[in-house]
Amino acid sequence: MVMSAGELAKLIGAAVEGDPNVRVSGVSSPERAGANDLIYLDAPKHRERAEASRAKCVLAHSGVRMADKTVLEAAEPKLAFAKAGSRLAVAPTVHSETHATAIVAPDAKVGKTVSIGPYAVIEPGAEIGSGTMIEAFCYIGRGARIGENCLLHPRVTLYEGARVGNRVEIHSGTVIGSDGFGYVFGDGQQWKFPQVGEVRIGDDVEVGANATIDRGSLETTEISRGVKIDNLVQIAHNVKIGEHSVVAAQTGVSGSATLGQRVVVGGQVGIADHCRIEDGAMLGAQAGIPSGKTIRAGQVVWGTPARPLDRFKEQYAHASRLPDLVERVRKLEQKLAGQ
Repeated sequence: MVMSAGELAKLIGAAVEGDPNVRVSGVSSPERAGANDLIYLDAPKHRERAEASRAKCVLAHSGVRMADKTVLEAAEPKLAFAKAGSRLAVAPTVHSETHATAIVAPDAKVGKTVSIGPYAVIEPGAEIGSGTMIEAFCYIGRGARIGENCLLHPRVTLYEGARVGNRVEIHSGTVIGSDGFGYVFGDGQQWKFPQVGEVRIGDDVEVGANATIDRGSLETTEISRGVKIDNLVQIAHNVKIGEHSVVAAQTGVSGSATLGQRVVVGGQVGIADHCRIEDGAMLGAQAGIPSGKTIRAGQVVWGTPARPLDRFKEQYAHASRLPDLVERVRKLEQKLAGQ
């Protein structure tokens, strides 16, 4: 989309310093930007990069001035840049069409302006809202429901009865609604615990590639509005994730764990069963949360088992000095032995 700097500033709540008629059509890094791309500056150390860029329009903090550039002033340039990117992005055009190789059950309910790609399968009783794109090789199981203006990239699988809200994007290879990993040992073997619950994904959620979200065992797995899930994440049965939380790649969330709103989970974090992560908590990369543990609201933790960040850094510093301490003890033992 092409608009003037002034028009864009109104949309993202920025002030204009310079020519408000400069045309802006996209976003870019300073080095790759063309004249009509928008760039951002959020730290003085990057000023030279911004000044050398061909971009004519820069998002920056209030008071920043650059020769021959229009500056859009914002309190948080990076946030404003993200908002600008969503405004300037051109959404894929959705045509009301079903590819000849797709298989759509006669009783499936397909809304207006829905695109169904090659070799997709839509099972009986499934529902797809208007403006949604189902790309090649997707599978939508019996009774599954997808809201409006969603995008399912190739090879996404929705098991029977899965529920997906509006404006949800699911990337390739992701599986929604598979059975949870629940077994009970008895009589010399593992007995599968029933996995007959639901999975519900709220509005404005994005799920990365090759992620897996299990259905509930007897209850419901719930991914709330605005949650962002990275690639290769495992969400187990009965998990609840609150609004606007983010979960980075290779994280595993075990059964019946609960994450509150605006929780930030770093990469490769392991959350054991029945944990409770309260609103606004942050889990550092590779942290391990033991079974049943509660991380309090706003707390920042790291390590395995996870502990408050300041405590972890203190203990880590002590551990890094252990080789020196061992050598000191060895010398003292030799000295005592000599005496």
